[in-house]
Amino acid sequence: MAKAKYALENGVALITLSDPATLNAISVEMTDELTTLFARACEEARCIVLTGEGRGFSSGANLASGAPPIADDGQPDLGARLELTFNPFVTLLRDLPIPYVTAVNGAAAGIGCSFALLGDLIIAGESAYFLQAFRRIGLVPDGSATYHLPRMIGRVRAMEMMLLGEKIPANTALEWGLVNRCVPDAELLPTAKALALELANGPTKTLGMIRRLAWSSLDNNWEEQVHAERAAQKIAGRTEDFREGVQAFFQKRPANFKGS
Repeated sequence: MAKAKYALENGVALITLSDPATLNAISVEMTDELTTLFARACEEARCIVLTGEGRGFSSGANLASGAPPIADDGQPDLGARLELTFNPFVTLLRDLPIPYVTAVNGAAAGIGCSFALLGDLIIAGESAYFLQAFRRIGLVPDGSATYHLPRMIGRVRAMEMMLLGEKIPANTALEWGLVNRCVPDAELLPTAKALALELANGPTKTLGMIRRLAWSSLDNNWEEQVHAERAAQKIAGRTEDFREGVQAFFQKRPANFKGS
């Protein structure tokens, strides 16, 4: 049975984690499905929304989905599952060529928290919470959490999340800068879809370059980053959307961007 769903409307791909019996616990099989669906979205959509079916976004890794890989020394190697499956997927999320919006309902725990917080725009329902649950079972945070959390909210708050393993409610997440919006649960998906539609109707090739520049800024020094801007601006200045945007500006009308 499929663990993820896909729908396309008005240039927006809605991808839904769909294993509500486990609160959308993430398995290797689900991640493989997500990889396929995200690749499809990059071919036919101009923005992606990721959400969870049922009461929660995701409870984290599915601990009942099978035995971990075994290393050469005969001991379990949970890191191998990261290397082979989860690390490539979160890298795919970072490197998407189109905007990525997450609509977080209920729990976003463990690696599911990473899937949620890697969004370009992160919308949380009032019932949502974010949980670095790894320390509760004697594991370290993964899914790029130790990379993106300190950069999002600073080392001190990131340490609090990871070392204490406490729930961070949606309103606190908004105060900390973990999410962009906190909305009533009934307005969660409509709000995320509306923002995604606004992005999808924009110059999406350029928006993809903007998101890549933002990610590269986390690691680049000053010279590297301004050079990256220069290279991206060369490409952006040759797009049909740039020509359309300038024409629309002078003609005092809304631009009709095509994502090209």
